[in-house]
Amino acid sequence: MKNKKAILKLLFLLPLSVLGQTKPSLTLWYDEPAAQWEETLPLGNGRLGMMPDGGIEREHIVLNEISMWSGSEADYRNPKAAESLPAIRQLLLEGKNKEAQELMYTSFVPVKPEKGGTYGAFQMLADMFIDYTYTVPDDSVKNYKRWLDLEESVAYTAFTKGKVRFTREYFVSRNKDVIAILLDSDRPEALSFRITLSRPERGKVKKQNEGELEIAGMLDSGNPGQDGICYAAFAKVIPCGTQSQMQTHSNGTIEVRSADKAWIIVSAATSYLAGNIYRTEAQRLLNDATPPNSLMHIKEEAVKSYRKLFTRAGITLPENKHCAGLPTDKRLEAFQQQDDPSLAALYYNYGRYLLISSTRPGSLPPNLQGLWANEPGTPWNGDYHTNINIQMNHWPIEPGNLAELYQPLIDLVKRLVPSGEESAKAFYGPDAKGWVLHMMTNVWNYTAPGEHPSWGATNTGGAWLCAHLWEHYLYNGDKQYLADIYPILKGASEFFHSTMIREPEHGWLVTAPTSSPENEFYASKNDRTPISVCMGPTMDIQLVRELYSNVIEAANILQTDSVYASDLQKAIDQLPPHQISSKGYLMEWLKDYEEVDMHHRHVSHLYGLHPGNQISPVKTPKLAEACKQTLERRGDGGTGWSRAWKINFWARLGDGNRAYTLFRNLLYPAYTHANPTQHGSGTFPNLFCSHPPFQIDGNWGGTSGISEMLIQSQDGFISLLPALPDSWDEGRFYGFKVRGGATISVEWTDGKPQKVELVGGWNPCLKLKTPANAQRTLYNGKEINTEEYIKMTLKKDEKVILTFHY
Repeated sequence: MKNKKAILKLLFLLPLSVLGQTKPSLTLWYDEPAAQWEETLPLGNGRLGMMPDGGIEREHIVLNEISMWSGSEADYRNPKAAESLPAIRQLLLEGKNKEAQELMYTSFVPVKPEKGGTYGAFQMLADMFIDYTYTVPDDSVKNYKRWLDLEESVAYTAFTKGKVRFTREYFVSRNKDVIAILLDSDRPEALSFRITLSRPERGKVKKQNEGELEIAGMLDSGNPGQDGICYAAFAKVIPCGTQSQMQTHSNGTIEVRSADKAWIIVSAATSYLAGNIYRTEAQRLLNDATPPNSLMHIKEEAVKSYRKLFTRAGITLPENKHCAGLPTDKRLEAFQQQDDPSLAALYYNYGRYLLISSTRPGSLPPNLQGLWANEPGTPWNGDYHTNINIQMNHWPIEPGNLAELYQPLIDLVKRLVPSGEESAKAFYGPDAKGWVLHMMTNVWNYTAPGEHPSWGATNTGGAWLCAHLWEHYLYNGDKQYLADIYPILKGASEFFHSTMIREPEHGWLVTAPTSSPENEFYASKNDRTPISVCMGPTMDIQLVRELYSNVIEAANILQTDSVYASDLQKAIDQLPPHQISSKGYLMEWLKDYEEVDMHHRHVSHLYGLHPGNQISPVKTPKLAEACKQTLERRGDGGTGWSRAWKINFWARLGDGNRAYTLFRNLLYPAYTHANPTQHGSGTFPNLFCSHPPFQIDGNWGGTSGISEMLIQSQDGFISLLPALPDSWDEGRFYGFKVRGGATISVEWTDGKPQKVELVGGWNPCLKLKTPANAQRTLYNGKEINTEEYIKMTLKKDEKVILTFHY
């Protein structure tokens, strides 16, 4: 029995590929080291991250910590903004958008803080380099492979050099909260290497103890008189083997010779999350992870902790035998020539993996790069763009059964409210109530407009984030949580209720000044000046309508604010309706302006189709058709995240084949082996999304799109396989969540659901649309009437099995 247990334990620790069980929908793999950072494999525990390149002679591992932010909290209020607001609005009311925009360029912008401080940027933690020394006589390398096992959250590198097999394992433990690397060889005394830590700036390395290095520093606060974020990271090397030797040099290197294997454990902390004890906390984490004999179980415990989240949900789709076994980079290129459905399953499972890896309760939300950066100055500051990007980061969380990963976003929004109240009054006058957030924010609670009104004037960022707070309630049904967030929702609604004005032609209530995110139009045929500043663009109105509706419903549930809820309902009745142009597409602005770029990447005015639910083929077929015409007009191109959003749009329209076309466009290789320096929109070899450059929101937009193709619940009922592509004729998904909290698993063949398992959530009332052409329906084995909808009452955790016969 003991031997059997030992064998089972060994099997648990071995990677699937070693066991000959590599799964195309659960493994990324490559047959050579990473040549660029976008080929390295991301690992993380929601706070710490690393990306190893699998180099043979020299290995580069980029280390990350999610709160590595430069900058500091600062006052960006501009007293001229509120003073100029009446004039700006009057110009807009007179149809003088150009003049209004010019005035905004000089007055309605944030000002440089008088007391210092700067916006800052998300930054890398450090570089780790491992230089290997090989003593084998035969210098050739054979059977090289590196891979990421999504079932374990462990990456591997393996190769044979001479007659020695070298393997490396990399993981970031959730429970121990450290980075771990195991270097191994199948012959005694074959492992020799040297490790160094470094950073391009603001990092000093020193010997801490024997076999232990520290890198520490302070990031720029933007204020010479104020400390920035301080950080400390420790790397400890633990060699194994009777002949192993280790020496730690004062210049910040550790050398190991003649080891059988070696562990490298890295801990880190910052003053942002840990306060003044950040260095002590980093040292504590390292010590707790590395007492004698503790490393025997560190991987087993790390995998177990990760699997509690990952195994809740997943997808299996048909395999193309010609493609499924290819290395992931070559598989990605082949996908443009031939179909490979299981690549979509891999992409979905990878998306959930990335979420689990990049955020956790008590941490920060995933930023524009998740938690992975390879430089001090990340693109777009690696911040939180609130006109689509941070929202897209969170689309898969609830359907993907990862509800607790919402907590960092909820906490971030709570921290933004006081700053948002100040910005409301500073930019919109003393009569402005509530709080406002424009199109970007950071860990320093930035809520002012962006520095250029053409893109920075959008002021519905707070309304959009409130939609996420409400969505979280729809899935968990926790009234205590609803009472906690209700003041935030109400405050956001109060801002719009107190600042919207009436446009002159119809008397509609509109936002002003504002913009439709990052898009431009021509105000007239004679003046070809690109204009952004406007009144009441469609997305603004959709968001305000949704926000008001959610506040009304929340007030009713909590039995509070009945008078205010009544006022909001009256305001809803005075908002502009959706408008369809004479050419059949949904209008983006109050007037049917000509776009500067008809194929612009933002399709913000379709927010009501997705992620909102104001437009659907079921409830508003004419508007749904107008959305379709809009998408046809915009085309299937765009940046990475834009293609991802369009997958969701087409899925909501019920067109699975078109959604799949957009998925293939999203997975267009950002570069190929033939042209490795020409980065375009699409997907990098490690399946990171390319804007370009790397921007992770497209990954989660694509993950969400796959989910929307398989199940939807936004119209008040559960729709199974609502946008299934023809080539996904069979498959299975399990553990998906729907609004109301129920959990759904489905098996299908010939494109038709055969078996459906439902587990009750907080809302006992379930309504499921019967699959088309179903002739017989069995409910827990007993036949029931086959009607258009199946209505059920399920207690929480009560299970029902439905089977359909055609």
